[in-house]
Amino acid sequence: MATKAKIGVLGASGYTGSELVRMLLRHPRAELVLLTAERSAGKKMRDVFPQFSPFELPMLVAIDGLDWAKLGLDLVFCALPHATTQKVLKDLLAKAPATKVVDLSADFRLADTAAYAKWYGHEHHATELQQEAVYGLSEIHRRDIKKARLVANPGCYTTCAQLPLIPLIKAKAIDLDEIVIDAKSGMTGAGRAPKEAMLFSEVSEGFNAYGVGHHRHMAELDQEFSAAAGRDVVVTFTPHLVPMNRGIYSTIYVRGKRGRSPQELHEILLKFYAKEPFVHVLPFGEVPQSRHVRGSNMTFIGVTKDRIEGRAIIISTLDNLVKGASGQAIQNMNLVLGYPETLGIDQVALFP
Repeated sequence: MATKAKIGVLGASGYTGSELVRMLLRHPRAELVLLTAERSAGKKMRDVFPQFSPFELPMLVAIDGLDWAKLGLDLVFCALPHATTQKVLKDLLAKAPATKVVDLSADFRLADTAAYAKWYGHEHHATELQQEAVYGLSEIHRRDIKKARLVANPGCYTTCAQLPLIPLIKAKAIDLDEIVIDAKSGMTGAGRAPKEAMLFSEVSEGFNAYGVGHHRHMAELDQEFSAAAGRDVVVTFTPHLVPMNRGIYSTIYVRGKRGRSPQELHEILLKFYAKEPFVHVLPFGEVPQSRHVRGSNMTFIGVTKDRIEGRAIIISTLDNLVKGASGQAIQNMNLVLGYPETLGIDQVALFP
């Protein structure tokens, strides 16, 4: 029997943390040995999430006082709030330098720490770690992820937009100054902490934009699109909150460059993702639905033509808790630890 990696989940009582636990329970090469939760320290996982009642899991503990060197963890998933993460990981990697980390917060996604301070309102206190962090968009940065000690898992909105756009940008197939991303997220994207604006009566039967003109994920999009293009790229991005539990649904408007037709853009994506297990490009003209990827690590992409000549409409959808967070994090774990990339995360979507 193959040996199992010793895995820790920091922030196991949140949505992304509990999703990691749910998926790792069925991963044949992962052994959960550490689960942390500050407010729920001392409780069992079943006390916070009753669905885990049948499973023997470690007790939830606080991070303070943990002896990272003695724990002997092979890999840690960090699902803590931004700003908190830097301090914890700085301590962890100083005391257990051989431990690998996949960070689900925003703390190490931006290569420019000044940009992080601007968009997140906090000075970055682990600049030396930022320099070694690898941006964890699995399909694009696979080679670097395999060699990384610290992987910065991308955001859900950004994953959904980058997967269809980066291949087109690299192919110089679209006008870089005419990219519009209209994106919608389910409620779990806002986290599990109680917030008045997230109450059922506040959000049900409604639909609203937020972070208009200044959402934090703009910096992440600009960074990755600019890197792919070799020049500065600034896109229009507007997020919306919709009353569903899971899902990201992005409608993206682009103009083909040098007369590229929507059909040609579709062919570029079809070829680019032909062998990728977690990105599926639909036949030209078909439109994906968020429910078709719910609970899976899949991203579905559809391309159609606009009625305006030369413009294409690209629709991309994923589950924000899986491919947009925990599923992609496990995909990155598989890469870092040398496991088959699809191991433990190749489940089909939940439907209906």
